[in-house]
Amino acid sequence: MTDNPGILLTLLAFLIVIGVLVFVHEMGHYLVGRWCGVKAETFSIGFGKEIAGWTDKRGTRWKVCMLPLGGYVQFAGDMDPSGMKSKEWLSLPAAERNQTFQSKSLWQRAAIVIAGPAINFIFAILIIMGFVIAYGTSAALPIAQQISENSTAAAIGMQPGDRVISVAGEKIDLFEDLQQKIIMIPDQNVEIVYERDGQLIAGQGKIGVNIMKDRFGNEYRLGLLGMSSSQVEWREVSPIEAPVVAVEKTAAIVDQITTTLGQVITGKRSIKELGGPLKIAQVSGEQFKMGLETFVLFVALISINLGFINLLPIPMLDGGHLMFYAIEAVRRKPASPKVQEWAFKSGFALVMVFMLVVTFNDLSSFGLFRALSG
Repeated sequence: MTDNPGILLTLLAFLIVIGVLVFVHEMGHYLVGRWCGVKAETFSIGFGKEIAGWTDKRGTRWKVCMLPLGGYVQFAGDMDPSGMKSKEWLSLPAAERNQTFQSKSLWQRAAIVIAGPAINFIFAILIIMGFVIAYGTSAALPIAQQISENSTAAAIGMQPGDRVISVAGEKIDLFEDLQQKIIMIPDQNVEIVYERDGQLIAGQGKIGVNIMKDRFGNEYRLGLLGMSSSQVEWREVSPIEAPVVAVEKTAAIVDQITTTLGQVITGKRSIKELGGPLKIAQVSGEQFKMGLETFVLFVALISINLGFINLLPIPMLDGGHLMFYAIEAVRRKPASPKVQEWAFKSGFALVMVFMLVVTFNDLSSFGLFRALSG
């Protein structure tokens, strides 16, 4: 029997997650835009019909809209997705034109764009800092206390007392690092280097697969090495050290995201495992029901994902804009309007196809198509 959070709690949790993170992301764009002297005409949480809003003394319309799957800051003069200097922009009075996005230098435009993803990472780092200060961090070494029979660890010859040095060329310092690496590569052949009595031994083996089910009935396909450690240790983290620890943990999460994305692209992981808004809503409700601390950590995780995705070099995303700014910096002039128009239309199509795929995956995971087929 599963512990379902219910539709109302799921919807509430999802709105909190999306609302907070979209606000944080767009606030990054807004604040740096203001610092660069750009007027923001609209700050919107959601798309479509306005539900509520107000206009501040600077002329910015702050509003909440019907469809909560995102948001945007509309800067003055930003009349098309590529931000090109159109005839409408050229016809503006000089004083008004100086407050537009297009009037700013290349580095200022890049700073405004990158501020959104950057503040998502900063927001997550601050949350993680709070947790490591309150609870400390793992200090257990990757030393085997027990080796399971017929496991990957046994197959490559590991014995109790051996210390894992690296997995697939990636250095392992703590047992937590080993866990995070292994769970992301189920059923993959990798080289594992371990140390015994001062000697390094390299073993090649296929990571096992552990199918786990949580209290909500969700199944997870995780990698399994077959090695346990009894040296579970925790240490306190000072406020001075906390930023470093939080950045390291954030970097580890980004590494997991890139590993997963690489596995999907290379076919090592099924695209069916990718989830979309409906899956995020489901997990939001589940994490909310598990408690405030678990939910806040989930918000940090989604914030990191949002920052990472927006930095991908896909037109229509922040990373796509930054890609064109890099081209402009090298060429000393922007890409042609036709190239930018083609790229942004292609980027929009790619994003829409991706959304359709992950939404199809979400509906499939909920059993909708099985129910329709009887």
